Amino acid sequence: MTFTDHTIESAPAAARRSMEAVLEHQGYLPSAVGRLAGSPQLLNGFLQISGLFETTTLEPITREVVIMTIATRNGCHLCVAMHSANLTSLGADPALIAALREQRSLDDARLEAIRLFTLDVVATSGAVTPDTLRSFFEHGYTEQNALEVVLGIGAYTLSTLANRMTGAPVDEALQAFAWSEHAA
Repeated sequence: MTFTDHTIESAPAAARRSMEAVLEHQGYLPSAVGRLAGSPQLLNGFLQISGLFETTTLEPITREVVIMTIATRNGCHLCVAMHSANLTSLGADPALIAALREQRSLDDARLEAIRLFTLDVVATSGAVTPDTLRSFFEHGYTEQNALEVVLGIGAYTLSTLANRMTGAPVDEALQAFAWSEHAA
């Protein structure tokens, strides 16, 4: 079965405003948005929750580490391509991007701490140990940051699962950042 690639005109009415906003912001309508529009609640919910994640106290590159950790863990080729492009536009070190794409340890101890914390939160369903929290806090993170990681995990678990289920392809604009979980 294939999911419908909705246009703004063919999408359910409740998804159109969000689709128009994405088109205006990005300059094109990503195929994933067209497919997620099949459920306006999912599309709108993801855009809202990911927008909230963008307002957290975590630095932009740090947020991208959380996102890339979830994207590679969940094997979302589209999210990895999109967020590799985001990291590039933020001026991230290419070695950092490569390590995230390959699910390797990061050279930056603070970013590695949030990567490991993210993985542990997922692996333990949030029941992280006191030692895990202590290590996270020793790298300068706060209780608020720990909860913000949970927000990021929720947002990007939603998108990675939906993008994989719908088979959303990597758009032309992101082809230079294409990724395969088998190449990691």
